[in-house]
Amino acid sequence: MTVYMRASEITKKPVVTLAGEDLGQVKDLVFDASTGSIRSFTLAGRGLLAGPLHRALLWSNVHALGPHAVMVRDESALEEDDTAARSDTKEPGGGNVLGLAVTTRSGARLGNVTDAVVATGRTPVVAGYEIENAEHRRVLLPVVGPVTVSGERVLVPDATAQHSAADLGAFGAATESLRDRLQHAPQED
Repeated sequence: MTVYMRASEITKKPVVTLAGEDLGQVKDLVFDASTGSIRSFTLAGRGLLAGPLHRALLWSNVHALGPHAVMVRDESALEEDDTAARSDTKEPGGGNVLGLAVTTRSGARLGNVTDAVVATGRTPVVAGYEIENAEHRRVLLPVVGPVTVSGERVLVPDATAQHSAADLGAFGAATESLRDRLQHAPQED
């Protein structure tokens, strides 16, 4: 069973060892633009006045991502600096997607990205986006099939507009419905 989480729900989660040692908290998620998978986390200290730790946690070093914490085997899972979390400037489509317009291939504007939806598991990936539409309502749009992300917009298949969800509980069904639609009627999109 796939569990979906908003990226904003992952930030501020504590990073703890299997022995219970508190190493910090997730500051940002760094995604691989070509695959949509989580590449790493940047970390911050814990507490109200704590700043960045300037250390990174590569996804390959994560033992588990749970509803309450990110678990690692021990402190050696952390990179000594945050260079591993920095985006490769040659990577197309990299960077922050928050605030970008989501547009269908035929040109219909669906709204602006307010968050990413992550499918957790062995290799967590961006499964969709939370957007604020023209009516100022937030809806969740699945990402299935060819999606283009640039510095200006997220371009999705036309059918995406008919397969949104109001909450994470309905998001899985919207994703499966869109996937089925795209597989059985690819000439339409």
